[in-house]
Amino acid sequence: MQKIYPSPCEKVSIKGLYLAHQLHKQGSIESPFVYANFLSSLDGRIALEDAAQDTYIPKHITTASDFGLFMELHAQADCLITHGGYMRALGAGRLGNILQVRNKDHVEWRRNNGLKPQPAVIIASASLNFPLHHSLQEHAQTVYIATGRNADPERIRYWQDLGVPVLFTGEDRMVRGAPLIRQLSALGYKTIYLIAGPQMLDTMIRDRQLSRLYLTITHQLIGGKDFRTLLTGSTLGTEGNLTLEALYYEQDSPPGSGQFFIQFGLKHAA
Repeated sequence: MQKIYPSPCEKVSIKGLYLAHQLHKQGSIESPFVYANFLSSLDGRIALEDAAQDTYIPKHITTASDFGLFMELHAQADCLITHGGYMRALGAGRLGNILQVRNKDHVEWRRNNGLKPQPAVIIASASLNFPLHHSLQEHAQTVYIATGRNADPERIRYWQDLGVPVLFTGEDRMVRGAPLIRQLSALGYKTIYLIAGPQMLDTMIRDRQLSRLYLTITHQLIGGKDFRTLLTGSTLGTEGNLTLEALYYEQDSPPGSGQFFIQFGLKHAA
């Protein structure tokens, strides 16, 4: 893979590229380091929607390189933020399980760097209607549910009766970025990885909580009328300004195309 920015341009190894960022050292309890990672086509698609309105990532835009770097980011987190839609899709077998660190080298890396064997998992949800995956209990992961104060009281009691702590992080039913990060900070989390979708990215950017955005852009056009893109909310102002920190190019991956691996910083992050 070729490093294009910052100079000098040089060939670099993909393996270990993102582990070298030492993200677990970037944040503190007072100011957690919050980061997200997305894969996008050139025409801005991060996922398509099928006839049943289930979202999926077209297989031809995915690569082993992108997934490997995704898992390197995953390995550095003490806390993951996902959402109820993913939990429903996981329970139905439509998506694979990315709730645990499974690569042996990454497990060893966490041990050597003072991290717990597995990250905590925060499940953001307005409906509170999703199943807990059995792997969370099997790996003894700490689990919290985040929702708004106006969420269904019966669903709130349901989770509380199961012994799952519920964090109230918004005034209506939706989760808001700043209240969520404040509560995770109070719980002692310092390195927070968003593996949720556009709505979570949107609120984190609007509330100025995102520290870094990792973006893989595959050099392919997908098209399609029903799709998801990075953001879905109203127009952003200066909170949407990004600063390029690094740019890498991998040729002929996917085959017959290529991809950029880009790292953006947000100088205004809380």
